[in-house]
Amino acid sequence: MLGNSLGLLSQDAERSLMRVLEEWKSMGIQGWLGGEQPWFYFAEMLGARAAALVGAEPEEVVATGSTTMNIHSLVSTLYELEGRRTKILADQLNFPTDIYALRSQLRLKGFDPREHLILVRSGDGRILDEQQIVEKMTNEVALVLLPAVLYRSGQLLDMPFLTKEAHDRGILIGFDCSHSAGVVPHFFDEWGVDFGVWCGYKYLNAGPGGVAFLFLNKKHFHRVPGLAGWFGYVKEKQFDLLLEFEHAPCAGGLQISSPSILSAASLEGSLAIILDAGVEAIRDKSIRITSYLIYLVEELLCGDPYNFCIGTPLDASRRGGHVSLEHPDEAFRICEALNARDVVVDFRPPNVIRIAPAPLYTSYIEVWQVVQFLKEIMERKEYMTFERARKVIS
Repeated sequence: MLGNSLGLLSQDAERSLMRVLEEWKSMGIQGWLGGEQPWFYFAEMLGARAAALVGAEPEEVVATGSTTMNIHSLVSTLYELEGRRTKILADQLNFPTDIYALRSQLRLKGFDPREHLILVRSGDGRILDEQQIVEKMTNEVALVLLPAVLYRSGQLLDMPFLTKEAHDRGILIGFDCSHSAGVVPHFFDEWGVDFGVWCGYKYLNAGPGGVAFLFLNKKHFHRVPGLAGWFGYVKEKQFDLLLEFEHAPCAGGLQISSPSILSAASLEGSLAIILDAGVEAIRDKSIRITSYLIYLVEELLCGDPYNFCIGTPLDASRRGGHVSLEHPDEAFRICEALNARDVVVDFRPPNVIRIAPAPLYTSYIEVWQVVQFLKEIMERKEYMTFERARKVIS
């Protein structure tokens, strides 16, 4: 029940990983050009395939690095100072790594993040108001980075609306789609989004620490990468090994280092399943199965002695692929009790149990079973047998 944190291993992903391991074993360095999918072009190939998930052209997406590293790469490339435009706009509910990266980029430009990073506040700690975000898009803002789906509450932001409003004010805008890519269709080119990032190990099922993606709108291909590295060089000239940097005029130009081929190999297989199913069909089941979960919770678990509530938007068009189940006092220990019953969920402070039935492999009867477990855990007070102290990973 945690497809939004680490997707499961598919047979297809295992096969593609084992194939690349065998290529390394049998071919050695010749795998860079001699592999079934030559390693030298692996990142671009995966990016081209993943482009369909976000409504982009193949050359606008590349599989590379990590989400945080890709934020650094894109912001360092696109964050340009122009007159009074020196500030970056983000939000207080974003995953902290995005904020760490933005503060770092501001410090590198010589700015105090306390003054130059604007964080949109939330009225209830769950939801962001798009109108309040737009109100913060002043003539001092150069760039906006927001989550497509909030990692705690599961709120899906109105990306086309926010993109239009940013562009009407001359501001570049991008989205962290780690909690939406592969479960919610996006249309970046149609909307005009400037940049985006997402990881490969959540709904894309690439494995722990799997390679991430970056999207760069083709209108920005002319920009010199802010963080240059040899794998961003024009492919045909890369092994000329010249000291002058000539970046590839595509998203691949923002690559820094040699790709982690073993990390990327499983993604080849997992992407094939997603593309075969179609992200629209995946979204349809995601809406249905999360709606079923919400229905069961509201019918069975909202009153005494259970006292759960839903912290995720009830409007299916405003939520991503997971449901935030809130409990006022015992969310962490209830989470531990579920894990002890071999139900994999996670806890997010202060009071959220995240449940993410992944459409590709989670059934409706499994969702029903989880709710029955929750009833039993509360009725029997099973959660009281667990410590309140959290583990290093929760």
